[in-house]
Amino acid sequence: MLKKITFWLNCARLYTLPITILSWAVIFVYSIKHGGNVFFGFLALFGISLVHLATNLIDDYIDYPKLNKEQEYINVAKNCKCAYLKNNSATIKDLRNVILIFLTFAAIIGLYLFFVSGHCVILLAIIGLIIALTYPLFSLNGLGEISVITAYGPLMFEGVYYVMCGDFSWEVCILSFACAFMTNTILYAHMLMDFDQDETSHKKTLCRALKTKENALNFILIFYVLSFTMCGYLAISSRNYLYLLPLLTIPQIIDLYHALKMYNNDKNSMPKIRFWHQPLKLTNTEDAPFFFRFLYSRNIMVFYMVLISIAIIFGEY
Repeated sequence: MLKKITFWLNCARLYTLPITILSWAVIFVYSIKHGGNVFFGFLALFGISLVHLATNLIDDYIDYPKLNKEQEYINVAKNCKCAYLKNNSATIKDLRNVILIFLTFAAIIGLYLFFVSGHCVILLAIIGLIIALTYPLFSLNGLGEISVITAYGPLMFEGVYYVMCGDFSWEVCILSFACAFMTNTILYAHMLMDFDQDETSHKKTLCRALKTKENALNFILIFYVLSFTMCGYLAISSRNYLYLLPLLTIPQIIDLYHALKMYNNDKNSMPKIRFWHQPLKLTNTEDAPFFFRFLYSRNIMVFYMVLISIAIIFGEY
């Protein structure tokens, strides 16, 4: 049983979960500062994590039948999307059943929180389910950012705050967008580096909608600017000027921007690794230039979330 659970957690891309946990940690700390229920907060994390993993599997469930019709996918090596289906480690029926199990457990948690926290939990759960089911469709039409920003922003933040504190908050909403715009830069950096591949396969993405790689690269700065703008608003409105601490990530963002610009010109380019790029786990393969930039964008997001949490913990309310 343990082996089977581990197998499906790997298929559901468990390695992506820390991004969700980091976002949750920010609003969890904020809610505790405002007298929130710790147990309900952890319960919400468990439910959110199950939906996150189910969303990854739903993406595979929708994509696999389409991918299986493409000759390039049929001929590709084993380390490809839906590899566990392609190599017959699991069937599409198994995948559907696991998705239902994840969503069922998430629904049980949501039902419990409904009884102990309030009726708005049902509304939040329905919105979350809609996002989980429609994300692949949004993504295929170049609108994946809307789903990511909504899910990692107001839905998660207001949802956790509601179950922990029994209310909604305008400040929480602003905080949610500050963090969601930053989280979205990880997805966007990945999409930017896939520009040529997506163009060849005619995949619709926001980057491709911007016509050129140069335009797409410059657009990532908009997400960063929006994130910092929200931090500035929080600092002024709450008079907690520690919310300006995330500005310390600006030098790293400039560094990442230049690294992505190098990648646009040469996919094999590899910047010299410095201590501020860490932690990185790279292998000496042709994929190292890609993963260096992807992991670096993740690390900037982690540093940003830590600084936001410090602002909440040590700020006056």
